[in-house]
This record gives sequence, structure tokens and C-alpha cells, in this order.
Amino acid sequence: MDATIYYNQSCSKSRHALDTLRQTGADVHVVEYLTETPDRATLAELISSAGLSVRDAVRTGEPVYAELDLDGADDDALLDAMVANPSLIQRPLVVADGATVMARTPESLQEIVDRLARRG
Repeated sequence: MDATIYYNQSCSKSRHALDTLRQTGADVHVVEYLTETPDRATLAELISSAGLSVRDAVRTGEPVYAELDLDGADDDALLDAMVANPSLIQRPLVVADGATVMARTPESLQEIVDRLARRG
């Protein structure tokens, strides 16, 4: 397997990232994280390896964010909330060739595409 994408079919950025990865010819493992939610340790590792803070990986616009009053929450509380409510996880996260990227921008997605191309 060349790449893993933490994916939400309803998200246009997820769909674009998956299409782009498949166009490279990469073998892509799709994790539909809303139903295959990563455990807390995996989620923490993904966020850390992407160079993000936990807060940067939270979708603050989701209704459940306000319902749980997460504005002042620490990283532990945020991770617990994300595992219990995976709609809070920012997407798409892509793992390839030892790197993890939040592939929301063309530039970040290109970083992964370039890594896959170097592998040949």
C-alpha cells in the first residue's frame, strides 16, 4: 500500500485528494473515519506526525463542538471528543512514505503526490 487517506465521502476536499492520489497510480487505502474511527493513540500520532496541534485538527464549526463547549478544552479533552465524535476530525489526513499531511490545500496534497512520485 502506498498511501492511506482518512476520508469523508461528503467532503469535496477528501474526494479531490482521493482522486488525485489514485491518478498517481498509488495503491490507496481508504479509511472512512466516520465509521472506522481511529483510536485515540492513532489519532494523536496522526496529528503529531502532520505537525499540527490538536486544536488545529479539530473542526470547530461542527455543531457538536459548541454543544460540548470545547473552546477552552485541553488537548486530552479534544482528543477524547474527536474519538467520540469523529465529525470533529479535520480532513483529509493522508499518510504516505512516512509523512502525514492535512491535505486541505493543493500545496499540501502536492507534497504527498511528490513523495509518491519519488518512490516510483
